[in-house]
Amino acid sequence: MTWLSKENGFEQINTLAKQRTPFLFITSFDGEKIFAQPLDQLDDDIFYKLEDWRNYPVKKRTKDFTFSKSPVDFNTYKKALDDVLEEIRSGNTYLLNLTFRTPVETNLTLKEVFTYARAKFKLYFKDEFICFSPERFVEIEENTIATYPMKGTIDAHLPHAKETILADQKEMAEHVMIVDLMRNDLGIIGTNVKVEKFRYVEKIKAGEKELLQVSSKITATLPTDWKDNLGTLLSQILPAGSISGTPKKSTVNIIKHVENFDRGFYTGVFGVFDGESLRSGVMIRFIENENGKFLYKSGGGITIDSNAKSEYEELIDKIYLPLH
Repeated sequence: MTWLSKENGFEQINTLAKQRTPFLFITSFDGEKIFAQPLDQLDDDIFYKLEDWRNYPVKKRTKDFTFSKSPVDFNTYKKALDDVLEEIRSGNTYLLNLTFRTPVETNLTLKEVFTYARAKFKLYFKDEFICFSPERFVEIEENTIATYPMKGTIDAHLPHAKETILADQKEMAEHVMIVDLMRNDLGIIGTNVKVEKFRYVEKIKAGEKELLQVSSKITATLPTDWKDNLGTLLSQILPAGSISGTPKKSTVNIIKHVENFDRGFYTGVFGVFDGESLRSGVMIRFIENENGKFLYKSGGGITIDSNAKSEYEELIDKIYLPLH
């Protein structure tokens, strides 16, 4: 399996879209590795789901499963968080998505976890990694592009959970920054940028828990020839702002030296172009197979108001299997 380089990968996306060939694409977080393959030639060990687009049969889980996690200790987490706060105080970033990897164990295979997981956006790639993501990246219908940044999570069973998350000043500040960043990103490639819905709440299953997640919807109008330049357009708005931070360039550089691992495809993007329209998801809720050991990657947005204990708990809350 040879990954395409950044330049060749986005060029391949341009070529396939220009030919109106339906294809799947995958990009790593840093964009240095890209996969793009026509759907009618797709390797038989790659499976995807983007809402109601999928290439595998639905199956119900018939056996019990076990799941355990061994997260990073709090002191290690706090040291990285303190480094981020120092960068914020220095004016180098305002919001940074800080992530860690956590060894996890389960009696299920990666393929089984993928098959049984409940999520809007799912990807299984050659027993190397899976994601079961609740977050869209962008969708394009006709000449309208829409993005749905997701920022803000709370346990749905806490008293007045919805009111609490919407009134939380730290969460509000974080969400406003991401909406602003995504408005700017869409403004690079389109016109008539609008925030159509601001901070709406959705419920998602998170293993034993239910979580409320806060999202917004932002749209823009693309040039009528967008299908001829799809790779170029995507390259201008990646990586996704919601899982990097703002300002994007300096924040990505900070992530490289603060985080203790290479993100690889975690927090990258995958999507399908069907010849007419595009759907894509952000690769969060992500498990990687490293020499037979499973590593679950998770994290959350850090701002000047972040509390180390609650950020650490959020990182752990996001390590779950949302299985049927």
